[in-house]
Amino acid sequence: MIPITKPALDEEEVLAASETILSGWVTQGPRVAQFERAFADYAGARYACAVSNCTAALQLALHAIGVGPGDEVITVSHSFIATANAIVHCGATPIFIDIEPATYNMNPTLLEAAITGRTKAILPVHQIGLPADLKVILEIARRYSLPVIEDAACAIGSQVRIDGKWEMIGQPQGAVACFSFHPRKVITTGEGGMITTNDPELDRQFRLLRQHAMSVSDTKRHSSKHVVFESYLQPAFNCRMTDIQAAIGSVQLGKLPAKLACRRTLAERYDNAFAEISGLETPQIPEWARPNYQSYALRVTDDFSVSRDQLMQQLLDRGISTRRGIMNAHQEPAYRNLHCGALPESELARDSVVLLPLYETLTCEQQDQVIAAVVESAGAPVCLAAATKNVVSH
Repeated sequence: MIPITKPALDEEEVLAASETILSGWVTQGPRVAQFERAFADYAGARYACAVSNCTAALQLALHAIGVGPGDEVITVSHSFIATANAIVHCGATPIFIDIEPATYNMNPTLLEAAITGRTKAILPVHQIGLPADLKVILEIARRYSLPVIEDAACAIGSQVRIDGKWEMIGQPQGAVACFSFHPRKVITTGEGGMITTNDPELDRQFRLLRQHAMSVSDTKRHSSKHVVFESYLQPAFNCRMTDIQAAIGSVQLGKLPAKLACRRTLAERYDNAFAEISGLETPQIPEWARPNYQSYALRVTDDFSVSRDQLMQQLLDRGISTRRGIMNAHQEPAYRNLHCGALPESELARDSVVLLPLYETLTCEQQDQVIAAVVESAGAPVCLAAATKNVVSH
């Protein structure tokens, strides 16, 4: 079976984890602080705060900017359900707007009409690593004095060009950016997340909220030469990352440039192979975006020889795992009672897109099997030479 993805971990991560275990400090501690500094440096942010997962990151970000009952947060339904869940768990209401059909990201032309007196924040998603149109979103947000929280769960290493300058996703452009280190992401700590910001007060709140609003951190208590008693300043959360996870994350972060280069090579091979096949639409990348290709999204139109679902089954029959297009929260039982307007592009994307295997250890031979299976489903002759044209093997 060729899986949809596979985390790339080796002896370096094993050694880092084992050294941490043997150190005697395994919960949030010095390794977490080290990982945070390295991540902030990579992203170009002043601050980075490690947390237990990206859902926690989103919820802490919303909580810290004051989102609560009666508020609205404008976002997209076309995202993993955690995006909507984080809003609801703050007591607020997600206001879904549709996506752009080319990028599967928030359509900024629909944003202004969704803003009301109850709008507290705007939450765009950088879907499967392709940056949303931040320049336009930020312009609207500033006009209405609204904070922007970026759901960058999939977007570590992606870049966006704003005012002629390439910026790393996570810098951040808005108030906050939130990342995931789930095994399906480009770098992984098993589970885990990171919040970046340039605002010292927000960073202070994240660090407070992630460990029960404890007035004195565990590291300060353990290193103190005097007896210290902590206080708990407000109802808060337990969203800490362990030092074991952070040790693995630091190693993974060092490998990120090579991971990105490999993923972009694999994506280019897919692009070349499918470019001329009727009924298939390869990813459309705006000239202002550089995605990390966390996933490879192939749209199957009515002109293709079989349906999207039939294609997925044919690939599975040949030992190739795929996934459908990104889910829509409003089509899930948890949100069916939430009133929202028509979201035709979101629904079409979910039902017409297939995600193909893409990960660093996917060999060219394995990718050729995927390409051949898709091409044969189209009833076209298989010619793998087109896939490798002008592409250096990873």
